[in-house]
Amino acid sequence: MPRIHFEMADSTERTQIGEGLVRFAVQAGRLETGENEGKYYLNHADGCGADGKRIKPGDGFFFDTETGAILCEEHGKARRENDA
Repeated sequence: MPRIHFEMADSTERTQIGEGLVRFAVQAGRLETGENEGKYYLNHADGCGADGKRIKPGDGFFFDTETGAILCEEHGKARRENDA
């Protein structure tokens, strides 16, 4: 499964996701549930897996469904280019 690119993070801690990504978020230990604003969230409070930089609200980021890693826009694009 590829890395999934999110155009904008909702907050520094998490971003709302749809049901199609729940299984991957559970496998990665990144699923949050039960909030009033939405049903499922991807937790990314630990920041970018490459350098630890926090994902800010409005920032794009990547979720690697195979490893569970979160990557900032810069590192996600670099890995995508290296995979090509």
